Amino acid sequence: MPMASNGKQPQQTGKNRAFSQSLGHAWDGLRALFHYERNFRKHLAVGSLAVIAGLILRLTLNEWLWLVLAIFLVLIAETLNTIVEAVVDLVVGQHYHDLAKRAKDVAAGGVLMAAIFAVIVGALVMLPALMRWF
Repeated sequence: MPMASNGKQPQQTGKNRAFSQSLGHAWDGLRALFHYERNFRKHLAVGSLAVIAGLILRLTLNEWLWLVLAIFLVLIAETLNTIVEAVVDLVVGQHYHDLAKRAKDVAAGGVLMAAIFAVIVGALVMLPALMRWF
């Protein structure tokens, strides 16, 4: 790829030419989520604790399916929230706009709903598994 006039590689503006290029962009996105988004790291940590608890409690396959679904739903919701926040900030910059606030609030509400779902699933899965120990 030729160098741009500023000495940096030019930024891609067209479609990806290969699957490996698409995969590289996806990994870049996951790294950015982990590096820049504190709440994503918190959700990942709580999800990891739930996985550890599931291993200790020896969850059944069906319980694992629900637990993993809940964990990934929260992580995906946080990802979508991050996308909405970035796009809104790009569009409105430092200016306040009621629709920008609404978009950000709704995206955050989606994360909250996913987190509530995860807590419910966690309780429905972990409590009976915990009771099997006693």
